[in-house]
Amino acid sequence: MAEEPTEIFDDLYLGLRAGGALRKRRRGEPLTTEEQEALGRWQRLSTVRKAFAIGAFSVGTFGLGFTLGGLIFGRWRKA
Repeated sequence: MAEEPTEIFDDLYLGLRAGGALRKRRRGEPLTTEEQEALGRWQRLSTVRKAFAIGAFSVGTFGLGFTLGGLIFGRWRKA
């Protein structure tokens, strides 16, 4: 099987879809075929790619929160 070129955004999106599908499965709700496919693809993903996708999401979320927090609360401290 040839390795297809990967994009971190594809892995991030796949992780979000798989997380939603896992939540639905845990609640006992039926999964759509797209959700089942997302779960299967996420489980077949290598550990390194999973870790990189989760790490990129974490860093991006932290960076966005840090930036917005600095913009909002920085103004209050100066006043």
